[in-house]
This record gives sequence, C-alpha cells and structure tokens, in this order.
Amino acid sequence: MKRKKHLNVLLANKDVRRLFIADNISIIGDYFSYVALAGMVKEVTDSNFLVALVYVAFTLPSFFTTPFGGPTVDKFDRKKIIVFISLAQALCAVGFLFASNSRIWIAFAAQIAITCLSSFITPAFGAALPNLTRSDDELRQANALFGSSWGAMVFIGAAAGGFFSQAFGRRATFTADIATFLVCAGLVALIKTPMQQQRTTEHRSRMRPFADMKEAIHYAKSDHTILALLSSKTMFAFGAGTVSQLSVLAIDVFHKGDGGSGMLLAARGFGASIGPFLVMRFVRNNMPRLLKVCGTAGIAYAVLYVATASSPNIWIACLCVMGAHLGGGAQWTLSTYGLQVRVPDHILGRVLAGDMAIAILVMGTSSFAAGILGELLPIRLAIAVIGATSGITAVVFLLATMGIRKRLHSEMQQQSDSTRAYQ
Repeated sequence: MKRKKHLNVLLANKDVRRLFIADNISIIGDYFSYVALAGMVKEVTDSNFLVALVYVAFTLPSFFTTPFGGPTVDKFDRKKIIVFISLAQALCAVGFLFASNSRIWIAFAAQIAITCLSSFITPAFGAALPNLTRSDDELRQANALFGSSWGAMVFIGAAAGGFFSQAFGRRATFTADIATFLVCAGLVALIKTPMQQQRTTEHRSRMRPFADMKEAIHYAKSDHTILALLSSKTMFAFGAGTVSQLSVLAIDVFHKGDGGSGMLLAARGFGASIGPFLVMRFVRNNMPRLLKVCGTAGIAYAVLYVATASSPNIWIACLCVMGAHLGGGAQWTLSTYGLQVRVPDHILGRVLAGDMAIAILVMGTSSFAAGILGELLPIRLAIAVIGATSGITAVVFLLATMGIRKRLHSEMQQQSDSTRAYQ
C-alpha cells in the first residue's frame, strides 16, 4: 500500500517519470560495465588490489571535478547539462570496446573519464528534483522512489550484467552500457518543466569554480544541521571499501565467477531498494529522527559486513550484504532529502556536489585501503576490518549529533506548541 502511494508521483507527474526512468537506465548501464570490468581485471591480472582500483575508478575521479560540476549545475540549464554530459559519457564508453588483455589501461581510462563527468550529472539530478515536484509530499515520494530504485537498478544491473557478461561476452556488455547513456540523454531532453528556479543577476554571475564551492562551504558551516547531513554519507563511506572486494569474495572464496560477483552486487542493490521505503514515511519531516536513523544504520552496516566476511556460502553472504545495504540505502536517501528540504535552490547543486565529493573521497580512500588489505590479509579478514570501521564512525556520528538532535527536537516542540496556541 505504501509503495503504491509512492508510485502516485510517477503516475501524476510525467516529467518526474522521465527523470526517474532516465536515472534508472543509466544506473543499470553502470553496473553492467562494473561487473564486466571487475571480471576482466581479475582474469587478466589476478590482483585484488587492481580489482579494488576498478571500484576506485567508479568513484574517486569525480572528487577532482566537483568544483566544476556543482557551480555549473547552479548557474546553467540543468536539462542541457544532463543531455550533453550523457552524450559525452557514451562517447567515453566506446573506449571499453578497445580494451584487451594487453591494453586494460584503456578500460580504466574510459571509466575515469565517465566518472569525472558524473560530477555534473549527479548534482543536476538531485537539484532538479525539487523543481519538478509540486509539493513536499511529492518530493518525499520521489526521494523514496529514486533512493529505492537506485538499489533496485543496482540489483538488476549487477545480476543481469553478471549473467549477460557470461552469456554474451564482455564486449556486448560494454555496448549495452553505451546504449544506456544515449537513452538517458533522450529521455531528459523530453522534460518540459524547468529544472531550476529563475536566477537573479547575482546567481547568474560568471563561473568561479573554487570560489563558488567556497560559498557553499560557508553556507553549510552556518547551519550545524546541514553539516550533520553532509557528514552522514561520509560516515558510511569509511566502510565502503567492502564493496570493492565483493567480486574477489565471489571469485576467490565462493568460486562463482562473474555470475557470483553479480549476485553479491545485486544483493547490495536489493537491500538498498528496500531501505528508503521502510524509513521515509517513518521519518517524514522529523529531522532529529532522520539523523538518528542515519547513525543507527551505520552500526547495522558494520555488523552485517562482519557477518558477510564469515559467511559459509554465497547465499548467506548475499543475505548479509542485502541487510547491510538496506540501512545504507535508507541513510543515503534520507541525507539527500534533508539537504533538499533545508538548502535553497540557488546553492543546492553546489551543496549536493560537495556532499557527494566528500563521500567519494572517503570511499576512494576506503577502497584503496581494502585493496591493500586484500593483498596482505585473507580476503574475509580484509572485508571484516573495513566493514567494522563504519560502525566506529557511526557511533562517533551519533555522539557528535546528539546536541543537534536535542536542539531540533526542542524547536519542533516549540513550533507545535505555537501552532496549537494559535488554533
């Protein structure tokens, strides 16, 4: 019943529907290529560290282009940005077709270019959504759907990508990825509603990438609640290196090849698809509860990844990964929703870009660490160690935000009392 209500926004708002489908198709393509590329690197090099670098290539490079992506999204037409960048990503993805055992670096170069360009796409999608929805209820429904569908598409993309790669080969898998970028560009081009509010002369000023991002940082520092929301994804990112080693776990421990790698990544996506639906209605506009759920989810993530590392077979490992990312998907969606509600539109793209950049930097570092540990330690132990770090950071997050949560709860109570007195 709850899921049906969330679907109302897709049925009633065709532009949100187009953005939703475009986003999902792009995610499927990403995980088609990830499974194929991780399998290729493992087969050619037999290096756990280089497999970890595949995940790094999917995340870290966008950190360096964020100072350009965030301001661009705030100062120019977001629809044109998404269309142009998607076409550029399709062109870069052609590089996968030229990669081979002796030229594996071409695939890495292609993925790094695609990831750099994503620093324009991700904040554009996030900042556009509040402008395409027509009420806070629609925005809440849309966030639950986008957050949930990300997980569902990871599930579909990873599972289908693993089996597709084994059945038709990696070249066909990379070709399918190219097609998803083209479809994404076409769907967004059909959107009619403006994706940004009308800008004043001040907000349309010339591009100053680093100064513009500095403005966003100063704005965030002025509101401790925004800082707490920004630190939520970063808290989870400390344990994100576990994902980079799931393919190694499937291939080396469970001996399941690309198909097994796809299964574990699919379990990650399935869990992330359920989380937003379970918590969005529970949290609603209650910011203290939102922050508390984010921290609690980090502890659950750590416990379940330690369980993943000790799983006797791939099926139990899949269940543990699914549970871990149920919380991960929930907190990712909640922290983004909190920023959309609290940050004004003219600076939202930069704040969302900064949010993603900080998380990506930590994710990339965590993946490097996981790759090194994967070479030095048994892979099960490496995953357990990296996963456990998110539990430590979650406890720190809950302690650090305790005062913020109490203040926000007091403000909510005062507003409620004032409303009752007025009535």
